Amino acid sequence: MSEQLKVPTMAEYMAQGKQPEILFWVGCAGSFDDRAKKITKAFVKLLNKANIDFAVLGTEESCTGDPAKRAGNEFLFQMQAMTNIEVLNGYEIKKIVTACPHCFNTIKNEYPGLGGNYEIMHHTQFLKSLMEEGRLKVEGGKFKGKRITFHDPCYLGRANGEYEAPRELLQKLEVELVEMKRCKSRGLCCGAGGAQMFKEPEPGKKDINVERTEEALETAPKIIAAACPFCNTMMTDGVKAKHAEDNVQVLDVAEMIANAEDL
Repeated sequence: MSEQLKVPTMAEYMAQGKQPEILFWVGCAGSFDDRAKKITKAFVKLLNKANIDFAVLGTEESCTGDPAKRAGNEFLFQMQAMTNIEVLNGYEIKKIVTACPHCFNTIKNEYPGLGGNYEIMHHTQFLKSLMEEGRLKVEGGKFKGKRITFHDPCYLGRANGEYEAPRELLQKLEVELVEMKRCKSRGLCCGAGGAQMFKEPEPGKKDINVERTEEALETAPKIIAAACPFCNTMMTDGVKAKHAEDNVQVLDVAEMIANAEDL
């Protein structure tokens, strides 16, 4: 698998005195979580296919500090953020793309106050721009006509007002997009934000991710499309809790484009 994947680091670019077009910020989930690594690989395949000159920080990338900040540890957040900003500014990074809405939101909205000013895009926004520029072709393929519902990540949708980019990409795959009752600005959180991803649920009648998965399953989808590694985990767990994993897949939009093309 890794043979065909071309993933240069910033250090390698620096050594050659070159700057990439974009820095791909992988994020903790995309680096360490086995399921999310598949999203990372799918996105890299799309970058390679579109001949994008990109690099990653590799071992120099640290957590953006989102879970620490949302859980209330502002001190740890600022330490993590300052370390990252120092590295980014050292490489004179201008443009960042990430497949994680949590990283996207934090770098976009929290980093400028600490001296980190970058143009940052979520991977669905970047893929949409590549499509509009004709650098990436997104069309039909194996998802054509399939019933799909899209779950809006909180930090992409409600926090940053981006609802259209992922949907436009899905439309290009010619899927039958069926919206859940609660979608877009009224979308329901998957339950993983605010570092809730890393703790057991508290006593109650129902887990949030199960509630959200039930709303998704009401649309009778073949696939629940996601655009966030945390949402992906929560919705996958929800599908398992409802014993629906034989009929319903949870896939990132980038995976769907890469799979449609059989990359």
